[in-house]
Amino acid sequence: MKITFFGHSALKIDLDGTTLLVDPFLSDNPLSDQDPSALHPDVILLTHAHGDHWGDTPQIAARTGALVVANFEITQYLGAKHDHSNVQPMNTGGSWQFPWGRVTQTWARHSSSFSDGTYGGNPGGYILEAEGKCIYMAGDTSPFMEMEWMGHDFDIDVALLPIGDCFTMGPEGSRRAADMLNPELIIPLHFNTFPLIEVDTDAWQAMMGEAGHATRVLEPGTAMEL
Repeated sequence: MKITFFGHSALKIDLDGTTLLVDPFLSDNPLSDQDPSALHPDVILLTHAHGDHWGDTPQIAARTGALVVANFEITQYLGAKHDHSNVQPMNTGGSWQFPWGRVTQTWARHSSSFSDGTYGGNPGGYILEAEGKCIYMAGDTSPFMEMEWMGHDFDIDVALLPIGDCFTMGPEGSRRAADMLNPELIIPLHFNTFPLIEVDTDAWQAMMGEAGHATRVLEPGTAMEL
């Protein structure tokens, strides 16, 4: 398994024979120089409908025919507005076994709407179990107490947590989340894209280290193997 970070919350996860894109905010992402047309995902995972996560989804899905995994409202919108029917709707607490892995949709404390004002369903996160690894992608959220259950029920190898503050939890909130989740490694998301979410990542890593949590900050365009 390989995780590539494109900046903000956009990710690519390469499994054996399957490529997943997560929240593909690329064209308008000031941290990314990734050309969306160069990506050929089999699956797109969406945490919620905000533009900085929805991003290039319609264009990529139309070009590649990728399966889009999202909450029910987002999959309905994609069909109605963009005529894309290759979808897997999910909702909070539900799991689905795909040929390439198992996905569980988690709660997220945030909001979700499209740029035209259409309701985007409940925001969420995802737990991906594939190739013997467990990855938690929190989406946009603050800490919530169910993270204790998640830390108990799942042996999380990597937690991808927002740290940018203002619109999501900030550094201290991510520490509280990590205390509950107890992952092997934490990778930060949703930071330094815009002035309102600028964070000193060195200070964040020092704080997390003092709390006993291992971290790794990925630069946009870089990847790590698990």
